[in-house]
Amino acid sequence: MKVSHVLYKANDLESAFVKFQNMGFKVEFGSKNKPHNALIYFSEGPYIELLNQAPVPSYIHLILKLLGKGKVAERFRHWKNVKEGFFGLCLENYETHFNNEEKILLKNGHRYFITKSRRTDPANRNLKWKLLFPFELKLPFLMTYFNNDPKPENFIHPNGVSKITSISFGTDENLIPIINALCDDRSLKLFVGKGVQSLTYEKINTDGAREHEL
Repeated sequence: MKVSHVLYKANDLESAFVKFQNMGFKVEFGSKNKPHNALIYFSEGPYIELLNQAPVPSYIHLILKLLGKGKVAERFRHWKNVKEGFFGLCLENYETHFNNEEKILLKNGHRYFITKSRRTDPANRNLKWKLLFPFELKLPFLMTYFNNDPKPENFIHPNGVSKITSISFGTDENLIPIINALCDDRSLKLFVGKGVQSLTYEKINTDGAREHEL
């Protein structure tokens, strides 16, 4: 697997949209109607998702609890209540299923919940993908890639940023080997701690040279 995207909690989605736009990023809402998120895509590597809260009604939380999947609802509550800023991580596999990832999680005693998701983005692309949510909240959640690729080709943001080059993600020490077994992405830097600590970007300067910055 590789890093799919980094989650940024936005207390107010439109304000966060403008904030990152003013920082020189091209931002787009995730859906045509009543968006709950916004995306900052890069031609290569992980993207950024600005998220207000998971688009899950309260009755779904109740159903998850009744089905013995209350830990999934707890993850969604965490997304709702976490303070504004970078906080979460999603990994993306190279398949249309999670067969290998399920084996790794079960071997290490971790249960999970798999579901499907879809949305129509502002470019009228009907995007579909699958999600896997480990019950362990300190593990990243997983996804298959979109059926249609929404990433722009050969794109550099107005501020010169071309891609995310590294992500520092903190979790429990005993979970690091599991994430390493799941993910072979060298941009992911794991440490004992809590959540996303920092991102490093590759930026193209006015002379065309590449430089890294936080």
